[in-house]
Formats: sequence, structure tokens, C-alpha cells
Amino acid sequence: MHLTRARLVLITAVVLALLGGLAALWPGPMPGPASGISLNPGDPATVAEGRQLYADQCASCHGAKLEGQPDWQARKPDGKLPAPPHDATGHTWHHPDPVLFALTKYGPARVIGDPAYNSDMPGYDGVLSDDQIIAVMSYIKSTWPMAIRERHDRMNEQARRD
Repeated sequence: MHLTRARLVLITAVVLALLGGLAALWPGPMPGPASGISLNPGDPATVAEGRQLYADQCASCHGAKLEGQPDWQARKPDGKLPAPPHDATGHTWHHPDPVLFALTKYGPARVIGDPAYNSDMPGYDGVLSDDQIIAVMSYIKSTWPMAIRERHDRMNEQARRD
């Protein structure tokens, strides 16, 4: 197939427009202190506090064993996604610490800048302190296999450089 110069320019413009639209959806730097957040999965006191807070605040949706809700990748009839697992089978570890912190503190709708985003995930701003959110996320990370924790650490290091 031979592309004319006009078609090539048009295709390039469409691709750039799509990429620009996707970039606009990316939350960029998180509000407040999230950019400097670092989890502490190796600190026993932090992990113990996080385990208790998780049981009190998160387990009812995300599961007592961090297993998430059934069929967590398929939207429910109301359009919302079920709560994902926070264990190694989920996607939590695919996000750097500041993103995890912001999602927990502000909720997905605020993080993506779309108040109409349909989610059962609340923001915990005003419910949990920043240190408590870090404790919960540190507990979650402490349960992941070491290979995933190390991969997550490398992801965090790369995110700090970017």
C-alpha cells in the first residue's frame, strides 16, 4: 500500500491527537505530599498498624486476605468495577508509591480529574492520616513475594527519576 504525503500527514496528525488526549488523562504530579511518598514494608510497627487499619477500612471490599472481589476485572451492572485484589494476583503492584497513595487518599475520580468517574472506591482524605495511608499500603506491599517487591522498588526508583 502506497501512502500519499497527504494521507501520511493526516495519519500522523490523528496519532498525535490521540496521544495528546491520552496524555491529558494522565494525572501527572499528584496533589499535596504524594510525590515524596515511600512505603515501609520492612518496618514491623508500620506493617502491624497497616494490617489493623486494612482490616478496619479496606477488607470489607478488598478481602480479608487481599483477594479482592470476584470477577474484579468485569464491570458490574451499575458500570463500576469490583474491588481489585491487593495481593500478587492484582495490579496494585503495577503502580508506584505516589500513585497508590493518591488513589487511596483522594479516590480515583479526583486522581484522574473526572468527578463523574463511577467507582465505589472512596478517598480517605480526612478519614486516615497520610501516615496511616502509608501504613496500609506498606502492609499490603509486605505481603507480596520478594520478586514483586523488588520489581515494585525498581518501578519506584524509575518514577523518582522521571
